[in-house]
Amino acid sequence: MSTKEFKRAARIILVGAPGVGKGTQAERLMKRYPQLSAVSSGDLLREGVRNRTPLGLEAEAFIKAGNLVPDEMILKLILDKLKSNRWVSTQSSVTDPSPAQPSKNPSASFILDGFPRTSTQAARLDSLIPINLVVSLITPVNIILSRIASRWVHAPSGRVYNTDFNAPKVPGKDDITGEPLTKRADDDEETWRQRLKKFDDTSQPLLDHYDRKNVLWTVKGNSSNEITPKLFQELDSRFA
Repeated sequence: MSTKEFKRAARIILVGAPGVGKGTQAERLMKRYPQLSAVSSGDLLREGVRNRTPLGLEAEAFIKAGNLVPDEMILKLILDKLKSNRWVSTQSSVTDPSPAQPSKNPSASFILDGFPRTSTQAARLDSLIPINLVVSLITPVNIILSRIASRWVHAPSGRVYNTDFNAPKVPGKDDITGEPLTKRADDDEETWRQRLKKFDDTSQPLLDHYDRKNVLWTVKGNSSNEITPKLFQELDSRFA
């Protein structure tokens, strides 16, 4: 895969239903555009808890009590990461009345993963830092359900196989260890239909929010390989 250099900073969010391949697209984007990094709210949270940072300890208390970590805390984690990379002013704060001034340097490009999930969270993120591209990834529900039906995992390592397009070398066996593959407990059609419906219910207001901001772009395809070239073409035209 050939690489491309950005000429301006890209601040991207990928939105798509479970099973649509957001992780695959993010990996491919970072390989094509070396200046692009991933900023995952979940990873930042786990890192904070593991390193016993003040914010991590505060978040851990919510998690242990069975509560969701408040949006403000997630925003602080994201802002701390952007500040430590010097992608925004180190003086920026979540209580600032106006958004942080992001760096224009192309190396200050990132894909934000895991946040926002709602229009309310998106509005709070707007007040923190301006996102300049939101990609809505769309794959038909019947294709997603077919992928899930064909998915097998090696539970100890987390390696994932798909009998349609990423089959193990020996059917039913992990390529590395030769151990048996299994199905995830929640990989049944009814569970997935419920997850997809919940995503539809919560994502539309989020997409509407970014559409009003004129930063929403939608791409459709039956497979990741069908979507990737369209995604590359769009990012090339916007940022490279």
